[in-house]
Amino acid sequence: MIGIFDSGIGGLTVAKSILQILPEYRIMYLGDTARLPYGNRSQDLIYEFTKEGVDFLFAKGCELIILACNTASAQALRRIQTEYLPKHYPQRRVLGVIRPLAEEAARATKTKRLGVVGTRGTVSSLAYVRELEIQNPEIKTFQSACPLLVPLIEEGWMKRRETKTILRYYMRPLHEKKIDTLILGCTHYQMLFPLIVQCAGRRVRVLHPGDTVAYSLKQYLERHSDIESGLIKDKNHVFYATDITDVFSNNSRKWLGRDIQLEQARLGT
Repeated sequence: MIGIFDSGIGGLTVAKSILQILPEYRIMYLGDTARLPYGNRSQDLIYEFTKEGVDFLFAKGCELIILACNTASAQALRRIQTEYLPKHYPQRRVLGVIRPLAEEAARATKTKRLGVVGTRGTVSSLAYVRELEIQNPEIKTFQSACPLLVPLIEEGWMKRRETKTILRYYMRPLHEKKIDTLILGCTHYQMLFPLIVQCAGRRVRVLHPGDTVAYSLKQYLERHSDIESGLIKDKNHVFYATDITDVFSNNSRKWLGRDIQLEQARLGT
């Protein structure tokens, strides 16, 4: 199976794109809704939470895990890959979302002035800044932390006037830097995609995170037939959350456009 781990509902944006672009594979989704948001947590705590999510998904039979959470990708992925996997799961893989988005942004920009919106944890990690510099040292990256957006999205406030006002406030510094490409450095933000495109303006290209990650995964599986051959191919998808609320259940079904059976997950036990 392909595992998808997120701090909450945001990773469903990646799950939705994978279901569309790689429909033959079974996925297992895990949202750590009981402990979100991750963006304001310490790096050590984010690593522990991510490690518990990885353990859970591997124990359920996943061969490959996507850290759909940008904060987990920024703060925990490298340590998971270099320290934890070699010792505990040497034959399995954990991938993040930052590199695929940085690669796509580096290809898309014409002025080499890029913007990133994300949680405090992702922005303070400078993960996108470093990755974009690797892609092209001439790129200038400007970031804006948006700590209020995840709670608003988790509450289902995607179309509220207050959300638009807050988003415009967060976008203002990036407008002043005259960016031409915007990275949504949090998978939750894709649920605000039309609104973000509107606030960004016609001169700014806003990348679609879910599709970018799904196409990158497709290419990865084409290059790694040993991993691809071990994945289950059917439509018996499974969705877990560490805290199941009516808001989360309703938003999950609305976003995915299908009825899903949410199951309770307990991490760190």
